[in-house]
Amino acid sequence: MPTANIEGPHIDDLGKKRELTKAVTDAMEKYYGLPRDVYVVVIKENPPQNVSAGGELIVDRIERIKAEAAGS
Repeated sequence: MPTANIEGPHIDDLGKKRELTKAVTDAMEKYYGLPRDVYVVVIKENPPQNVSAGGELIVDRIERIKAEAAGS
């Protein structure tokens, strides 16, 4: 049973989540060629205080960018 795990920030809009899972399922169906009902898509939403890039928490990066924009 092919499974796609998607990790990223929270998506508020349930309709967007439906579109995302459909698009991923469409892609797996195209390449695996199995019936649609065998594919599993799991969305794991990570809050920005639990993720870092370049050693900087995303929550801190967001605040820094906001502060820089306000100072411009």
